[in-house]
Amino acid sequence: MIELIPAIDLIEGKCVRLSQGKYESKKVYNDDPVEVAKAFEAHGITRLHVVDLDGAASHHIVNYKTLERLSAATALCIDFGGGIKTDDDLRVAFECGAAMVTGGSVAVKDPETFCRWLREHGPGRIILGADVHDGYVATGGWKEKSTCELLPFLDDYVGGKGVTQVVCTDISRDGMLQGPATELYRTILERYPSLGLIASGGVGSVEDIRSLESIGMPAVIVGKALYEGRITLRDLEKLAAGQRS
Repeated sequence: MIELIPAIDLIEGKCVRLSQGKYESKKVYNDDPVEVAKAFEAHGITRLHVVDLDGAASHHIVNYKTLERLSAATALCIDFGGGIKTDDDLRVAFECGAAMVTGGSVAVKDPETFCRWLREHGPGRIILGADVHDGYVATGGWKEKSTCELLPFLDDYVGGKGVTQVVCTDISRDGMLQGPATELYRTILERYPSLGLIASGGVGSVEDIRSLESIGMPAVIVGKALYEGRITLRDLEKLAAGQRS
């Protein structure tokens, strides 16, 4: 069964969503992310993807106090990303309750540091963020397109540096509710069948989740579809129950 991972994106401590990573498209859905997280947990969810959008657009982690609140108020396994660029950022994220951390920009711009984190904390706690736009990895809160092509980037980290978990977002689909990049994920899984690949971006319905499950996708992040009611908490509960059975 595919693992369901709801997302909470944070700006100024509030639960928001963007479209295609554009900050000017911000829509606030709830002033209290803890309330949102508790609702997910009450409907059978065990893992949460939290993104510090303020941190992603700056040079350091910003919403760590909200991470701390989420961790204290729930038993959810939290994967946290956004703004984690230094050893101090990583320390703060773990101290505030993150079980796992996703690093994207740092893996592109400072691979030595990212690889050291992998060695020191293990691939079970350090996830590679591979956010892609037109075949290239994006950084800096998706505002910058690097010169790293996605597949060679994955070849380097998965094939050579011991990464076992990757969150891959097709930026053009993120927040658009028009379906995930299923063929891209199929290509990656054919290349690395045992990779803990996590799909992100474009999921707009339960059918989209089923289609990812049909290609053997290990996990999927669901965001805007939940906040817009395209996928309900009851749907989550049913899917999570199937996950456990």
